[in-house]
Amino acid sequence: MIKILAGEKGEGKTKKLIEMANNAGKTSNGHVVFIDDDNRHMYDLHYNIRFVKTNFTMDDQKIFFGFICGILSQDNDIEEIYIDGLHNIVKGLESDDVVDFIAEIEKLSAEKSVDFIFIISSKVDTLPEQIKKYVI
Repeated sequence: MIKILAGEKGEGKTKKLIEMANNAGKTSNGHVVFIDDDNRHMYDLHYNIRFVKTNFTMDDQKIFFGFICGILSQDNDIEEIYIDGLHNIVKGLESDDVVDFIAEIEKLSAEKSVDFIFIISSKVDTLPEQIKKYVI
């Protein structure tokens, strides 16, 4: 399953994502991972959540997809992955790239039974139609 929190900067997306992750961290039978491009919210997360900071700029979505696969290869008990700011982690991401990335993540989600929850900093009405069905 894929869920996307979309909206412009300052609309409270990160706060909602942290709240969702914390709820999952308290109730999940498996592991929960939170991926961010900085450490700002590390201490806002429940202690059961594995925080992963991306330590380098990712130039395209394929690199980030490989990064996620690397995380999943090390832990078969991951149930949910929260990603704060897809556009902050992958620089220069275009609409077509997002569509392709979400399609790959959807396959991975089904294959590994892992839920993905993303933040995309963009107005919902500007998102590609293929992405809007995931917006919550």
